Amino acid sequence: MKIYISVDMEGIPGTFNWEHEKVDRVSVRKYMQDHVACAIEAIRDSKENNLIDEIVIADSHSHGDNLYYEITDLDTRVSLISGDPRPCYMMPGFSNSYSMVFLLGYHAATGSLRANMDHTYSNSRIQKIFINDQPMSECLINSAYAGHFGVPVTLVSGDLALQQELLQTMPWLEYVCTKEGISKFAARNYSRPLIRQKLDLAVKNALAKKDCPIYQFSSPQTLRIEFHSTAMADMACLMPRVKRLDGKTIEYREDDYAVLFDAIMALITLAASTTI
Repeated sequence: MKIYISVDMEGIPGTFNWEHEKVDRVSVRKYMQDHVACAIEAIRDSKENNLIDEIVIADSHSHGDNLYYEITDLDTRVSLISGDPRPCYMMPGFSNSYSMVFLLGYHAATGSLRANMDHTYSNSRIQKIFINDQPMSECLINSAYAGHFGVPVTLVSGDLALQQELLQTMPWLEYVCTKEGISKFAARNYSRPLIRQKLDLAVKNALAKKDCPIYQFSSPQTLRIEFHSTAMADMACLMPRVKRLDGKTIEYREDDYAVLFDAIMALITLAASTTI
């Protein structure tokens, strides 16, 4: 049994805006480390612990340089993926060899109401993003990637707004609510001991799940991205097979979700070449 854990920052308890990360990055890294460590400790304390052969952690926030290597001290089965750029961004090295996925510290989709640090991949580039007309968050995009390989996401931690979104799409999840967004850059972070208790229970419940549903899209998949500017859409259209829908919006159709998954980051990277 192999567990894959992808870790973001914005849904981690104790965080509240990107300026906080700039002025006190040491604390933000510590909060991320503590949250992941709690999940690993819960795995070790679970009834399924002896069935688990490998635990892979993908440091998936920004440049992948947030978690300390010491996280691997917790267990010899733990390995850590760090660094950027890399293939498959928040899910590097993922395959059908994994049994389940945990998404820790995730956040709501761009444009969500009272969501702490809401965005989808890029706050400065993406206005809206859809797959098959479904509004997408990073959590859903990555869950569908796992689903492409037939692997379920069984546990997510993050803010209240993301929890409310996932109730409509993945109601079977174990969810640990870490905070409540007051505005985009303000949050009510819940008690640390309380979150640790809830995460411990959620991990154990997630590991015990049998025949968990898989989140996936029917083929072909249609990606639609509305960028913040026409210049960004201009750059995105340099990629083959991209269709322009209007000044800021592009469409990309693909039968293979793994290809579409990589195409999202390629399109965002192209858009990053202009700030106009």
